[in-house]
Amino acid sequence: MNASEKKWSLTTRVLVGMGSGVLAGFIIRSFFADVALVQHYLVDGLFLVGGKIFIASLNMLVVPLIFVSLVCGTSSLKDISTLGRLGGKTLALYLFTTAVAITLALVMGELFKPGEGADLVSSSTFAAREAPSLAEVIINMFPTNPINAMAQGNTLQIIVFAVLFGIAISLAGKHGERIAALFVDLNEVIMKLVALLMNLAPYGVFCLMAQLFTSLGLDAILNLLEYFLVLAGTLLLHALVTYSTLFRVFTGLSPITFLKKMEDAVMFAFSTASSNATIPVTLETTTRRMGVENRVASFTVPLGATINMDGTAIMQGVATAFIAQAFNIDLSFNDYLMVIMTATLASIGTAGVPGVGMVMLAMVLNQVGLPVEGIALIIGVDRLLDMIRTAVNITGDAVVTCIVGKSEGAMNLVRFHDPHAGEKEEDVHFDKH
Repeated sequence: MNASEKKWSLTTRVLVGMGSGVLAGFIIRSFFADVALVQHYLVDGLFLVGGKIFIASLNMLVVPLIFVSLVCGTSSLKDISTLGRLGGKTLALYLFTTAVAITLALVMGELFKPGEGADLVSSSTFAAREAPSLAEVIINMFPTNPINAMAQGNTLQIIVFAVLFGIAISLAGKHGERIAALFVDLNEVIMKLVALLMNLAPYGVFCLMAQLFTSLGLDAILNLLEYFLVLAGTLLLHALVTYSTLFRVFTGLSPITFLKKMEDAVMFAFSTASSNATIPVTLETTTRRMGVENRVASFTVPLGATINMDGTAIMQGVATAFIAQAFNIDLSFNDYLMVIMTATLASIGTAGVPGVGMVMLAMVLNQVGLPVEGIALIIGVDRLLDMIRTAVNITGDAVVTCIVGKSEGAMNLVRFHDPHAGEKEEDVHFDKH
């Protein structure tokens, strides 16, 4: 019985759901593409509804989870100055990994030259939306109406209000202690809800994959195969080498153990293509599976979902090189430096939702004088690559969370080394010593 339970862990069930969905999608596309009943009741019916409900259920948890968890973490700080140190470390690490990611992408783009000889004729066009300036992003971090910020799902504004509210609780004496206890109980209830919804993941993932692959043909990938392989390879290189190196250097812990414990979160990120929707799973993974205390993870994970866009930065780097080569435009060393700087700064305030990378890419292309219309060349395969990018992004969130947690003495090493930690639903508390 135990062996059977092990065999069919959540990761295994999600993988089965994902593989079954891909297979179902290809079968429908190959044999039932012209059957109206199949398209209407299965693709646009069951698959669409199932996938949308799965994403909606995850997004439903994001706002209450960020707010309650962050209030818990901030109000538990004995010394408020710790928060400034925590924020400084987190922001510096996120910006550093993004700069490394974009540099790696540009090097790979120049090394393999995926855009040489590309077909420039595109049947679609891309209208770039204007990206907000850094000043606007900073100003917009502070909510005029926190309830409205929660209703709109504005992550940065929710983080700022939750931190201020948590600080007020910690300074309010006995009155604050009663409120803090209420938030601790609320946090446990929300995490139980996360565990319940995670059991539905295999079915949601099946619906998402099935619908995606009924519309995504192999011809779209084959036409851009070199670009696809260079970008996917760079994303994997960054996830497996850059993150593993940083993790080993700054924590002294095993990157292999870390990557094994990231399985569930990576599967969720890949299937949803949304850093924000994956926040509940990433937070549960870093606290219950890896032993990082909530006071650290509740701050670093939501912030990372908002500003840590390493996967998107890699896409921008490879896509910039691809478009420049496709249009036979030579970029100077200064242009490359401009791309690195622009993409790194653009990651701040980038919402963790599908497709937002295209807006940031338009800004990067404008900075170095490349035609924004070139984005239309790569849109065909972007949805699939977006899934890989998101998996890389949340892996970076977890790496930084562990590094900051270890440096703050807020990481339970016994729990990290325990391969079964956090697997049981009732296993919700951990010793901090």
